[in-house]
Amino acid sequence: MYRTSITMLLSLGLAACGRGRAAAPRAGDAVAVRVAPVSVDRIAPPVTATGTLGPKEEVTLSFKLGGVVSRIFVDEGRAVRAGDTLAELDLSEIDAGVVRTRSAAEKAERDLTRARRLYADSVATLEQAQNAQTGRDVAAAELETALFNRRYAVIVAPASGVILRRTAEPGELVQAGKPILTLGSHARGVVVRVALADRDVVLVRLGDRAVVRFDAVRDRTFDGPVTEIAGAADPLTGTYRVEVTIPAASGLASGLVGRVEIHPVAARPLMLVPIEALLEADGANATLYALAPDGRHAERRTVRVAFLAGDRVAIASGLEGVAAVVTEGAAYLDDGAAVMVRP
Repeated sequence: MYRTSITMLLSLGLAACGRGRAAAPRAGDAVAVRVAPVSVDRIAPPVTATGTLGPKEEVTLSFKLGGVVSRIFVDEGRAVRAGDTLAELDLSEIDAGVVRTRSAAEKAERDLTRARRLYADSVATLEQAQNAQTGRDVAAAELETALFNRRYAVIVAPASGVILRRTAEPGELVQAGKPILTLGSHARGVVVRVALADRDVVLVRLGDRAVVRFDAVRDRTFDGPVTEIAGAADPLTGTYRVEVTIPAASGLASGLVGRVEIHPVAARPLMLVPIEALLEADGANATLYALAPDGRHAERRTVRVAFLAGDRVAIASGLEGVAAVVTEGAAYLDDGAAVMVRP
């Protein structure tokens, strides 16, 4: 891919240089050239992928007990606040169970009081008093369990967010633990999740900058850092899940598909030159003219191209000790030719 890109851009650059060019200089004359400085930066080729926007936390909400769904108060896409009642079961049977266990607990309390009084009067044995104590404790535990189950026969929003999915309807008989609603919580923001191959994920680090573009919002780009990298590959696809946090995208609909461009920090610095400096390219190799240390001669260099970075070329090797390269007038140069640098 790099060979094709470099070759195409080189062709365009040479064509541009040919337009409006003065006649070739006479032999022995210094060639007028323009130069550009060689910059050094820690830059790596961007890692691109397609991802899906969604909340950082997705909470599946269900009932602890099975039963008949009485009401569901929200639809998909509805914004909710923490503490809002979202759905509830028909409570007839559950409330009857609470009444039954509460009555049993009250009777056990009375039995314990009576047994203690009789034991104090030496009418009941210590074993009978202890049995009454055990009966009271068991009845109290059963009442606590019934009240706990009653509380979780109603689904309450644990955090503010948006309802992403609704998988049940009123009148439906559901089993305990069956997903009823999925809540996208806003507590930890929104992320774009992408799947990267192993050759790409090894380049990415936490904190690397990423740029996301959505087709649905063509006039905006969204920036954010890489905040999570999976420690193991998905067993089905062999890819690694990577999350990019996008604070400015909190108002967008969940599920939008975006193009993600992650910019890793390179392990070592690379030299960067304008694309116009390249004369010939053959795969990863290219040639250009460097300005000699005396500033009056040009040196032909063969360089190794790492990758293209916008309108610049990252050079892996071949420019050691070079401060500037020729960007205009190189077509008239030979190795060691005299040059006159134009402003």
